[in-house]
Amino acid sequence: MTDRTGVPDPVLHSMPALLARNVARFGAKPAYREKEFGIWQSWTWSETAEEIEALALGLMDMGLCAGEHVAIIGRNRPALYWSFVAIQSAGAIPVPLYQDAAAEEIAYALDHCGAVFAICGDQEQVDKVHEVQDRLPALRKLIYLEARGMRRYDHAALTAYGDVQAQGRTRRGALQGRLQAVADAVTYDDTCVMLYTSGTTGRPKGVVLSNRNIIETSKNSSAFDHLRADDEILAYLPMAWVGDFIFSIGQAYWTGFCVNCPESADTMMTDLREIGPTYYFAPPRVFETQLTNVMIRMEDASRFKKWLFDRLMALARRVGPDILDRRPVAAMDRLLYRLGEVLVYGPLKNTLGFSRVRVGYTAGEAIGPEIFDFYRALGINLKQLYGQTEASVFITQQPDGEVRSDTVGVPSPGVELRIAEDGEVFYRSPGTFVRYYKNDASTASTKDAEGWVATGDAGFIEEGTGHLRIIDRAKDVGRMASGALFAPKYVENKLKFFPNILEAVVFGAGREMCVAFLNIDLTAVGNWAERNNIAYASYQELSQHPQVLATIGAHVAEVNRSIADDDMLSGCQVHRFLVLHKELDADDGEMTRTRKVRRGVIGEKYADLIDALFGGKSEIYTETEVTYEDGRKGKIRATLILQDAVVVGDATRMAAQ
Repeated sequence: MTDRTGVPDPVLHSMPALLARNVARFGAKPAYREKEFGIWQSWTWSETAEEIEALALGLMDMGLCAGEHVAIIGRNRPALYWSFVAIQSAGAIPVPLYQDAAAEEIAYALDHCGAVFAICGDQEQVDKVHEVQDRLPALRKLIYLEARGMRRYDHAALTAYGDVQAQGRTRRGALQGRLQAVADAVTYDDTCVMLYTSGTTGRPKGVVLSNRNIIETSKNSSAFDHLRADDEILAYLPMAWVGDFIFSIGQAYWTGFCVNCPESADTMMTDLREIGPTYYFAPPRVFETQLTNVMIRMEDASRFKKWLFDRLMALARRVGPDILDRRPVAAMDRLLYRLGEVLVYGPLKNTLGFSRVRVGYTAGEAIGPEIFDFYRALGINLKQLYGQTEASVFITQQPDGEVRSDTVGVPSPGVELRIAEDGEVFYRSPGTFVRYYKNDASTASTKDAEGWVATGDAGFIEEGTGHLRIIDRAKDVGRMASGALFAPKYVENKLKFFPNILEAVVFGAGREMCVAFLNIDLTAVGNWAERNNIAYASYQELSQHPQVLATIGAHVAEVNRSIADDDMLSGCQVHRFLVLHKELDADDGEMTRTRKVRRGVIGEKYADLIDALFGGKSEIYTETEVTYEDGRKGKIRATLILQDAVVVGDATRMAAQ
């Protein structure tokens, strides 16, 4: 909605402006739903606007000024989503933070952005801010949403969310004109939100995104997938993540669709089935977990049911994607697929909550092709996109009918791509971030004067199709001692296809061979142990059980056979591996809050284990410091078994030829 000069329609230059349009266009239509105490509650666009206005007026009455930063910390709830737009309405800048972040991580972000207010979802978040508040001189107000557990707190230093709204309603007559003046002064290039990166390689950076970035990206991506006002999404991913912001704020306000918030993480799958979203996003980890649960259930099924499932899923893998993409399929296969829809595919999609999904996406990490193909075989229109915080998410998307597991699609509308000589992917688009907050050096090294942004990923654009293929993180792609290409993420994704393997980290750059650290999936492997009457006292004990190690070894061998078929990457076969005695954990610094592996941290922390794998040892004793949920530190001691893997041929020699 811009004129020929690129100036936006003045009615649609900000999120508050889009809210006003939605009230006029969809006033009585549900904008938000939340499940509380087992009951879905709903707010229309008109009711949403009233809630947001009351909060904005209350914040202004408390002294919030234009240009100041306000932190938002908590799980997905309508009231916290309203706070984004209320803060924007008051001319200030919302800064969502990860709800599972430790107090020290929150302290860094609050201090870095100079937040003057913090809106906390519950007691846990209030406690974390309280713990570090003496180091935050800019923080003036602490607002809480959920009062549970806070009766004995010093409320002279706290303000309830409802009280802020009540004060706003009381002061409406005096402040409404000022609020309107602030809204009228907002421009398309003013800041819409500041989001922190996951900090894979260092301290998180504050990414400044403008109204132009968010609205143009929301408009273009919504048009790409024909999103509509009658679509439904489930908002369950971290509110601090750019994907949730673009889906639950950007696209929701552009199209007018309804945002549904689950009651809790524990009820998410039940709530997903009840809502039956038409537009769905999940990172690969969620799809992997759901597939693991399906496979566990099938292991417990009767022999006939398992036989039927295996036969019909084999058919689905062969013809399901073609039927989904409306390609020619033999009449008998189409008939059998319809039978499978009645007996297996339909009930399974309903169990997963995917019966109504019209557009589904996965991103954040590369998804294993086998996992991706499984869902598409069921008739779920799952696609891949490639994006990052600095792009307001969208860099590439897969058009309907052109979906493949080995690409991430074509440039999103308005996006330009180019590949540097060293293979790094660059882009520029209307969604390109303004700057890194208080970090001009990083801004200049990431975005050049012409607006081209370095992604840090290596890839290439296919001739003929124009699809982008991502190989790996540019800094992780290397060469083995033989000269063979080393792309660890490619191998890791294949390993994580197996329900028993939760996480994998592969090492081999500059070496004669590749080795791997693996995490077992406690749910899947624990279920197997229960079925086989195998007792275990801890994750550590189960991870080193001989039968578990034998099973994992078989998975590694199968992955090696698959990798051997790829001439370019056959040198990446895993020669040796170990199963770690603990899960990789964000609290221990081994992963980011978005579940991305910090490869450098792991390599340094477990250097002795890596040396043992490359050195040919058969076992090693190790001690590892861990952080418990309450913040206490402890140590885990274990003797790990190091194993050789079955390798197809002389992998390094073959790849070097």
